[in-house]
Formats: sequence, structure tokens, C-alpha cells
Amino acid sequence: MKIDIWDTAYNILKGKVKRVDINAEEPEVILEIAPGVEISSFVSRDLAWMLSKSVGKETYFTIDASDIIIAVD
Repeated sequence: MKIDIWDTAYNILKGKVKRVDINAEEPEVILEIAPGVEISSFVSRDLAWMLSKSVGKETYFTIDASDIIIAVD
């Protein structure tokens, strides 16, 4: 895995590609970061197509967001 100097341990996560929905209007990738803990991301159709071949494989990914919204039930 290549990590650029601007990446930090704070925003790099390891998980598995659990599911890729390439046929949706906005393609979505579901990543499992721990048993029963999933996050999703809307991606380009090209990226979804490439990731659809990686279902079940471990991957590293970063989160880059300007805003994070947290809600408590």
C-alpha cells in the first residue's frame, strides 16, 4: 500500500469490500470495517465497476470530509 505524505493514521481505515451496487442511479460501495460495522460511499460508475471485482477482499481507504454530522437517538 502506498501512502502519500499528506495522509495520516487518523483517516486511513482497513476493511473489506462487502457489496457493490453498480446498477443504482448512484453506484454505492459498502465496506465492512468490523464485524457488523459497515460504511457506505457513493462512487463513480467506473470505480464501482473496478471494485465489483474486489468483493470480499481486504482494502485500505481514506475518509476525506469537510463536515461530519453526528446524531444521537
